[in-house]
Amino acid sequence: MQMMARLAGAVLFVTVLVVQLVAQDRPRTREIGLAPGVLPTGPLNAITDVSGVRVGQVSLVEGDAVRTGVTAILPHGGNLFQEKVPAAIHLGNGFGKLIGYSQVEELGVLESPIILTNTLSVWDAANAVVTYLMNLPGNEDVRSINPVVGETNDGNLNDVRGRHVRETHVLEAIGGATGGAVEEGAVGAGTGTSAFGWKAGIGTASRRTPDSLGGFTVGVLVQANYGGVLQMDGIPVGQELGQYYLQGDIEGRVGDADQDPDGSIVMVVATDAPLRAEGLRRVARRGMLGLARTGGTSSHGSGDYVIAFSTARAVRSWHRSQTDTERGHVLRMDRLSPIFEATIEATEEAIYNSLLQAVSLDGQGGNQFEALPLDRLLEAGAKYNRLYSPSVRP
Repeated sequence: MQMMARLAGAVLFVTVLVVQLVAQDRPRTREIGLAPGVLPTGPLNAITDVSGVRVGQVSLVEGDAVRTGVTAILPHGGNLFQEKVPAAIHLGNGFGKLIGYSQVEELGVLESPIILTNTLSVWDAANAVVTYLMNLPGNEDVRSINPVVGETNDGNLNDVRGRHVRETHVLEAIGGATGGAVEEGAVGAGTGTSAFGWKAGIGTASRRTPDSLGGFTVGVLVQANYGGVLQMDGIPVGQELGQYYLQGDIEGRVGDADQDPDGSIVMVVATDAPLRAEGLRRVARRGMLGLARTGGTSSHGSGDYVIAFSTARAVRSWHRSQTDTERGHVLRMDRLSPIFEATIEATEEAIYNSLLQAVSLDGQGGNQFEALPLDRLLEAGAKYNRLYSPSVRP
């Protein structure tokens, strides 16, 4: 059995490697001249710019019908159950299957890795998180665990009913989580997802507030799988490329199925600003403003969630403590506006990266989603004196 597991892991590694190599030919947002907002990015322009945050991903691309995966986000590298982080979850539209919401809402802390996967695999993924936490040293007597697992439905490309994500895949994603650059596009939980009728997936970005305002970092990672009328930093891309929600009805014909706005997006916001749940709830709400800037409609059938947490050690909550009070200074509410701006900008750019980094992919039933066409995108941008080819970057 161990040999079979190692072989399966090797196959997965090769699959991930192939997808990543193809994605290297695709630009990130800033490589074509898009720079939404006013704040500077972190060194990696990724959620891992927030100190301690780790990301692990496993992609499943098998045969002609399996196009799915797992993305794991860890706020720090220690025992998350014993050293919980402040957290909050904002529900933008509730057509989703987010496990763990109620306890985070009630207690204001996160005690597990955040797992993203497909709609019908959330329960298997949650079980894997329980296995992971129960087996950590120090958790031998733990009898209650609140795994947090989000999802989007990749059923257009993936055999979602097959529930191909197994416990081993989730444990592999958690075990392989690292800091540093984060792979984007058709990887991990974004392997089979799409947005605005094009292939999408995982995207990430970050922002840093000025030193005079604390010098805090905000990082965002998204699993994009939704619809609407795409705009990129103000450029009406969906209309220019002739692919957007309500297009068919506006033009007097039946709309294409690809333009159905239903879907979902999970936005994970990390910050090193010392915040507790009440502040993080306000931060999480701003993720929806970043989503709106991209032309998302948060439609009836969309599951839109923002999960926000703080990595600041001073505000962590220890499972076992000899004191009756929480420790640490918390950023004042009237100092949150720069964090709000950083969250909006990073969310917007993370979504653009999820589209730009994604490669064309076909899947179950012969369905296919093409990558956002760069030549046509650059042509549209030129009309607004924006965008340029990565080969002629100034």
